[in-house]
Amino acid sequence: MSTAVETTSAPAIRREDSVSYNEKKAISEESGGEEYREDAYDDHDVSKPFPIPDDYVEETHQLTFRALLVGSALGAIVGASNIYLGLKTGFTFGPQLFGAIFGFAIVKAISRIVPESGILGRCLGGPFGPKENCTVQTAATASGGLGILFVSAVPAMYRLDLLSDSPTKDIGKLIALTCCAGFFGVFFVIPLRKYYIVHQKLTFPTPAATAYTIRSLHSGKTGAAAAKKKALALFYSFSATFVFKVLTGYIPGIIYDWHIGWTLYRLGFTSIISLENYGWIIEFTPAFFGAGMLSGLNASWSFFGGSILAWGIIAPSLVKNGLAFGRPISEEFPLVSYVALSFKDPAQYVTAPSPRYWLLWPGVLMMLLYSFADVMLSLIPIVRSMSKESFNIRGWFNESKSINPEDEDQTPLEDRIPTSWWTVGLFCSTVMCCAILATQFHMNVGEAILALLLGFIFSFIGVQSSGHTDVNPVGTVAKASQLIFGGVAKGSGLPLGPARTLNLTAGVIAAGSAAQASDMTGDLKTGYLLRAKPRNQFIAQLVGSVVAVFLTSGLFILFTKASPCILHPPATGECTYGAPSVSAWAAVAIAVSSPKLPIPPSSGYTAIGLGIFSVVSLVVKHFWIPKKYWGYVPNWNAVGLGFVVPQVYYSIAMAVGSVFNYVWLARSPGTFDMYMFAISAGLLAGEGLGGVFQALLAVAGVDGTKYGSAIGCPGFEFCG
Repeated sequence: MSTAVETTSAPAIRREDSVSYNEKKAISEESGGEEYREDAYDDHDVSKPFPIPDDYVEETHQLTFRALLVGSALGAIVGASNIYLGLKTGFTFGPQLFGAIFGFAIVKAISRIVPESGILGRCLGGPFGPKENCTVQTAATASGGLGILFVSAVPAMYRLDLLSDSPTKDIGKLIALTCCAGFFGVFFVIPLRKYYIVHQKLTFPTPAATAYTIRSLHSGKTGAAAAKKKALALFYSFSATFVFKVLTGYIPGIIYDWHIGWTLYRLGFTSIISLENYGWIIEFTPAFFGAGMLSGLNASWSFFGGSILAWGIIAPSLVKNGLAFGRPISEEFPLVSYVALSFKDPAQYVTAPSPRYWLLWPGVLMMLLYSFADVMLSLIPIVRSMSKESFNIRGWFNESKSINPEDEDQTPLEDRIPTSWWTVGLFCSTVMCCAILATQFHMNVGEAILALLLGFIFSFIGVQSSGHTDVNPVGTVAKASQLIFGGVAKGSGLPLGPARTLNLTAGVIAAGSAAQASDMTGDLKTGYLLRAKPRNQFIAQLVGSVVAVFLTSGLFILFTKASPCILHPPATGECTYGAPSVSAWAAVAIAVSSPKLPIPPSSGYTAIGLGIFSVVSLVVKHFWIPKKYWGYVPNWNAVGLGFVVPQVYYSIAMAVGSVFNYVWLARSPGTFDMYMFAISAGLLAGEGLGGVFQALLAVAGVDGTKYGSAIGCPGFEFCG
């Protein structure tokens, strides 16, 4: 999980992500199983593959139909959840550990039930080992990706009226655009494996934690017992959260959203209505409670601190001093919206901005500058070591004829991905992208190549960052493509509409391909540690990408049909889905394509000041503050997110979740080690899939707006 808009990450690697020694010993004793040997599970240097056990038997089933099917299905669940969560706040979470744990439980059960003989047995039967488990999580990661496109730049196109009035009419364009980003990213990831995994030996915390987890799940009876406990915890938290989320659609004011300010106002405390107007409510959102568990105290409380600064201090000050304005949303009650973000009247951008629009620029600039500075600082030791390491691009294309005993990569030649596979695929995907972008989005070949090249460059930044810190800043960093193509459009003299189309289309390609490449590189790290065949993983990635292309496009249509305000928010800005990433991408596209920057001067100066301050604090942290105190330095990426996301109840939930996790770890480290990720992943996926089901109910006309209760909602209007 990540605290940055449009980023995908998960908890940093800990020894606790696998089954600890005490847990395994206790499980073994409880089940009367084999004796546990501590030295068999000692920590391992994650720069090298796991050692081969003495009793190892080569798996005959690694790339199987059942692994691809189960992995794609699990990835679909995560993909659906991510689009829901992304449209809510821009957050997404990675499916690696979710696919590894649930995949183990499902495929292990199938392998026991289905006989190995017969046609069904050849498809679903046979023993199940860690390398096939790696295939499951690889397919899950690939099929659960690409959601970043539909929670950012693509909806922004509709908000700016650059596509038709309905995504259903544009289904061909949406699928084509997703193909461009997805498959280009998959094909150029292969040379990144050789450089970042084999030569640079980056850690990749979550993929390494996934490899540890898979290894522990397959460690005899002790691993199976631990896997059963984790899978049950994940299933129970997922099921309970799913049911709870569906019920919230019918009685939101009672069990989901507590409007404290509105309730006190109705009891006679009239001045407290400002609490409601500035969005300070309590929402019992399991997903963001789980997000806080995964993100930790620093990121979660930085996000919460950003919300307090933006919506508790700056926004009221702006309104009081006439620098920003709200819009009344009720004639009977003093309810005012301060989160309007309409792009229909450019004249009001500077003269009468809403607090949300004013705060957008400091938030975006903070995240952009902080992400770039963080990546650059992490690159310093890598650049220094490049003289010692072989950054030989020509070597990426050379196919080994034999394995040198001194070579760092001892993967058998027959298991490697042939150079012809990815080079031909990369060439074909490049030609396909140029053709699609030219015919569907009116980009010439030079502009299309530039967008693809930026995606390639951003992938280096994403892989470098996620390989070291487990945070992938591609979504934020890729906004640099908007600045570049803003200059391209002005240099070409394009009219306003085509300039914005060029800007957002190029952003889709650059961000989507870079995000896909970063995720797939992490998968290859998991396989590298488990000694899985890269060739098999590559095939699983292609299969999962095909699923993702159609899945994400279909889910986007479903959500926008159920909630049209995603694409065309009302004047008050009130919508079930806040879609902060969409607003940010649309705002940047407008700014870089306009003759004059439509930014209020006070907002611009504040953005510059906070942006510089965030970079200075990062430099001070890196060079003058001991590493053990870094947790006390605010994460300005998360602070900026608090400015961009007007729903402060998400940061409240994350702050509470992080404190809960901190106390849990302190009081019961054993149960924390065993169940923390399983429960938090269940909370995230359960609410996400519950949101998908709510969208289906809305399309069917049986959702809470027709059959629910408005008790507890402001103005007695349904607030679900």
